[in-house]
Amino acid sequence: MTRPRCRWVTDDPIYVDYHDREWGVPEWDDRALWEKLILDGFQAGLSWITILRKRESFRRAFAGFDPQKVARFGARDVERLMGDAGIVRNRAKIEATIGNARAFLALQDEGGGFARFCWSFVDGEPRKNRFSPRMKIPAETAESRALGKALGKRGFRFVGPTIVYAWMQACGLVNDHLVTCFRYGQVGRSASASP
Repeated sequence: MTRPRCRWVTDDPIYVDYHDREWGVPEWDDRALWEKLILDGFQAGLSWITILRKRESFRRAFAGFDPQKVARFGARDVERLMGDAGIVRNRAKIEATIGNARAFLALQDEGGGFARFCWSFVDGEPRKNRFSPRMKIPAETAESRALGKALGKRGFRFVGPTIVYAWMQACGLVNDHLVTCFRYGQVGRSASASP
């Protein structure tokens, strides 16, 4: 018998593993949060499974998502990445990733770190929603609009409210597992793992 999961999960083992182990778990590591934000930006207009299948190729192409290294990428790197069939070859998204690395480092230089900055938009605690299978989960919220706007002011790109909300869900800033999903309570119990 299969466990009850969120309705977006297919029977693809990659999706099942991502849902069961990663999606919605509160993330506090600056670099991991940045990586996931970049991947959500690349996902815009595509299916999430496409990005999951290419995630290791993205990590290789973008120096393990080390913002210090990516921030030094230049025109030659953009051309190299445009020729890399292992990733999504979209010039605007590639260039945004490089710019986002620079914005990330600038934000960190302000003090407090990327995680603390982002988590402040939910008062440092995951928002615990209670969606049932019959309810429509929003594509954006007031928090995702505010966070996206704040990131945009700091030079980030591909941080619209829908992308940011999907990222907030993935990184556990909100618990949007359905109440009928076996992960809903598990994620809720692990939510107090802030630094």
